[in-house]
Amino acid sequence: MKQPAIATQDRGPAGSQNDTAPQAPATPEPAPNPALIRVPLSVRWRDLDAFNHVNNSKFLSYLEEARLRWMVTLPGHGMDDHVAPVVAAAHLNYRRPIEWPNELDVELFVERLGTTSLSIGHRIVGANDPGALYCDGNVVLVWIHRETGQPAALPEPVRSACSAG
Repeated sequence: MKQPAIATQDRGPAGSQNDTAPQAPATPEPAPNPALIRVPLSVRWRDLDAFNHVNNSKFLSYLEEARLRWMVTLPGHGMDDHVAPVVAAAHLNYRRPIEWPNELDVELFVERLGTTSLSIGHRIVGANDPGALYCDGNVVLVWIHRETGQPAALPEPVRSACSAG
């Protein structure tokens, strides 16, 4: 039985427009606002994927850990019996792979403070190489009434913590 032919793409001579130029590693710019918190984290072996770098889904876990560590510093952890935050959106720019072993710093800062929501900017950088930017972007948190699911005003401790500085 004859095998079907597999199509291949001719990349052309070296230096042609089909070649991809190597990208310079991303370096972080200063945060636009003072940091809410800077959290050191260690890359765990279990965070790696088959390509031997941190799986993209783990970046969200690192950001979640940093947000929770910030929120536990707030009175009532930023919620009460009636209102709580939910993640409404997450935007991540993956700038370069994170390898193991590695030590990271996750920095959170306020991008936008609304009536019922908060946009938290984030950056994941190398703890031992602050010039290594692995990820940046933002997460939008919306406070909701626990019973109705409707938007609720930001709790005063959250508003105060985000306005300080």
